[in-house]
Amino acid sequence: MVKSSALSRRRALALAAVGAGAFAVVRSSPAHADGPDNVRYGGYSAQDRAQPYAHFMTEHTAPPQPAVAAAYAGPPTPAERIPPFAALTAELGPSGYAPIETGYGHTDSGIVWVAVRTEMPRVTAAMWDWWFGWHLAESARYKLWHPDAHMYAEVAADRTGGAMPDRQRYVGNISYVDEYIGPKLQQLAIAFHDPVAYGFTVPDDHTVVLGRVGSSVAPVDLGWLAHQVRPVAGGCEMRSRFYLRIYGVHTLDPVHTARAVQRGAAADVDDLVPGLGLARDLLLHCGQEMNHLARFLPELYHEFA
Repeated sequence: MVKSSALSRRRALALAAVGAGAFAVVRSSPAHADGPDNVRYGGYSAQDRAQPYAHFMTEHTAPPQPAVAAAYAGPPTPAERIPPFAALTAELGPSGYAPIETGYGHTDSGIVWVAVRTEMPRVTAAMWDWWFGWHLAESARYKLWHPDAHMYAEVAADRTGGAMPDRQRYVGNISYVDEYIGPKLQQLAIAFHDPVAYGFTVPDDHTVVLGRVGSSVAPVDLGWLAHQVRPVAGGCEMRSRFYLRIYGVHTLDPVHTARAVQRGAAADVDDLVPGLGLARDLLLHCGQEMNHLARFLPELYHEFA
């Protein structure tokens, strides 16, 4: 199963301080790429509205499905009912369900957990593999997913051109995003990994999107996300899992870190120690964005894939 170097809360905050201390150096670095594209903004710009996919833009994000709304309104899941991180590959297997498919909470050891199941009529796993490769390169595409909360996106390597399988466009790549989770702005670097290499079983008509979630302005990894998409009658279902406060370290990319700082660094060190409030907000955010995009993903896919 997925393994990571363990870091204490104190160590994570110390690394955040190192990252904050590096901001001044990054600002003056020649690698800092100024440009009109490097702007965080809400909604859609006039330039966005000129894109060929503009007819898929909406002013607001669709509500989540009822199970998500109920879990958001309810209490956290008791710690003893939260599956251990080590069981993730088995829990997100090709068949079967977990006792709790939608909920949030934290374990006795302090790991923050979120689970969301989303039903997606007419959608296939292949559409999601295409989406994860296609949307990374432009903020306007990223905003299609959650127009209320998504503010900015860029990618380490733009692989949208050229012939290659859709998974290769995002696996091994890093997505740099600015988004609101609840009321808090987060600046994240999400490194996508090959799920099979980490022990997941992924049949041909399934997919698993596996990401290491880190900060784009501090050298701290915060946890893991996994989105399993598998076929069901009439479409597919997505089973999402987040395990946070599983810390690690990464090397900051000087260009993308500088650009994140230029946009206005969200350098609140409390963001590196997510709690139940963030877990509850993340449950709602995930439930909204997955349900929202699934409503028009088949049409988007058939027009632009």
